[in-house]
Amino acid sequence: GRNTKTAELKAMKVKSILVSQPEPKTDNSPYATLASKQKVKIDFIPFIYVEGISASDFRKENKISPKDFRSVIFTSKNAIDHYFRFCEEMRIPINNETKYFCISEAVAYYLQKYVIYRKRKIYYGYQTMGDLVSVLKKHKEENFLLPSSDVLKSDIPETLDKNKIKYTRAVLYKTVSSDLTHLKDVYYDILVFFSPEGIKSLFKNFPDFVQNETRIGAFGSTTCEAVEEAGLRLDIKAPTAEFPSMTKALEEYIKMANKVK
Repeated sequence: GRNTKTAELKAMKVKSILVSQPEPKTDNSPYATLASKQKVKIDFIPFIYVEGISASDFRKENKISPKDFRSVIFTSKNAIDHYFRFCEEMRIPINNETKYFCISEAVAYYLQKYVIYRKRKIYYGYQTMGDLVSVLKKHKEENFLLPSSDVLKSDIPETLDKNKIKYTRAVLYKTVSSDLTHLKDVYYDILVFFSPEGIKSLFKNFPDFVQNETRIGAFGSTTCEAVEEAGLRLDIKAPTAEFPSMTKALEEYIKMANKVK
């Protein structure tokens, strides 16, 4: 049965890991530490990437323009990049009166790339849409623009609708599967995923993918669900109370698998 298979696999050593994300920009990332401490090889290959939708394509599909909105909700750094790229393509000058509402402080600070931070009306929540709503409610009369990807976490519109926030979603970029055909004959002991789109990309590139001895790690509840819905075995799960990060969960698993028998 399934459980004996899991037990057998736990005894199999881990030498190589494929992380389906871009490589961290710093030398001292938790992954670098993990690789040197546990003596495993870690490769970074993004399974998905973000592609901007051009202003002309957007116009064909939509009657709206960012210039009609004085308040913008940003849920990610990608959303900020594509909103300002878009305004530039449409030659929309940046209005100094525009209010920016960001899901977290980190996203808010990212605005410095495009606007003079201290001179602008910038508000942010703690980390979730639920936190940001309490800020949005203080500006109930506003009509918000929500720049987003074609893939949007369902809790974002649900939270806005439930709290009767007037907003218009503008899909300015999309998530695309990378071409991974060069990996066809490459084997990794562990594959690590961070989004349901990553799993889709795996099957788009390798429709006949069979898991066999490959261990799969997933970060986040929607990713974990996607692994199981695809009929794959989920071996390493994060975040949990015990393992708040993917690297912690991996480290624990590798220690267990690689301990000298």
